[in-house]
Amino acid sequence: MTGPDATFRGQAELLGPQEVRALAGELDLKPTKSKGQNFVHDANTVRRIVTASGVGRSDTVVEVGPGLGSLTLPLLDAAGRVVAIEIDPVLAGRLPRTVAERAPERAASLTVVTADALAVRGTDLYRADLGEPAPTALVANLPYNVSVPVLLHLLAEVPTLRTALVMVQLEVAERLAAPPGSRVYGVPSVKAGFFGTVRRTGTVGRNVFWPVPNVESGLVRIDAHQTPPWDLGEEHRKRVFAVADAAFAQRRKTLRAALSGWAGSGAQAEFALVEAGVDPKARGEQLTTADFVRIAEAARRLGIGPSHREP
Repeated sequence: MTGPDATFRGQAELLGPQEVRALAGELDLKPTKSKGQNFVHDANTVRRIVTASGVGRSDTVVEVGPGLGSLTLPLLDAAGRVVAIEIDPVLAGRLPRTVAERAPERAASLTVVTADALAVRGTDLYRADLGEPAPTALVANLPYNVSVPVLLHLLAEVPTLRTALVMVQLEVAERLAAPPGSRVYGVPSVKAGFFGTVRRTGTVGRNVFWPVPNVESGLVRIDAHQTPPWDLGEEHRKRVFAVADAAFAQRRKTLRAALSGWAGSGAQAEFALVEAGVDPKARGEQLTTADFVRIAEAARRLGIGPSHREP
């Protein structure tokens, strides 16, 4: 079960700078910005990430963009199973062999899914008919160019996730974990907060990556709501997210004005806001995720919003 600390068993020989470059040379790999490829080569950093995730032998971990396997190896050392999603077929093909060479006792506990993480479905990640356990944790060094969309997609697709520990660009980490009223509070903060409690768990320097990125990195942890305070159905989630998108598209405007296009008119927006107990003169950055949920639900009850209007 996911807990505060991971237990390492020393069954995996981790990758260092020389091993990372040797693997890249073997594969004739030239990391590209378009795929967000910056490989971690520091053993202490990957151990720190796994420790912060708290995964244990009862956990099935989803990893996105495992690359050469720097994080995969310590994850296998601590967790029960790892399902790695890799878009690059060359990297996906090499990863099982790397694990077999460096952690042979854990090789059978790795599944590699060659796919785009933005398109993968939850059912692609495990076979319930074969008795495979559903994923319980997401731990990943996310590709920075698509980090937020990938995170939100997987949280929605895999409702069995109890925790997520991701490394993202520091600025993105600050946005994800920002509280209402913060300068950087916005759509990512609201949407991440829909799935659970979000907090930053540290900063990662540039020099632990190859190639060295131009930005600092941050660790963000999301602990899923133990008792979801709202229905997590897909249509419900889409309504809430549409309200948040509209509210922050014109963040300097009052909610009555910002939501007028979404609701059909300023009067309709005010009607929904009042019904939800939210001041129409407030602005989006002042609202919690729970406030956005109430607005979406009030609009649904009143027949207000895009899904209720004629196309």
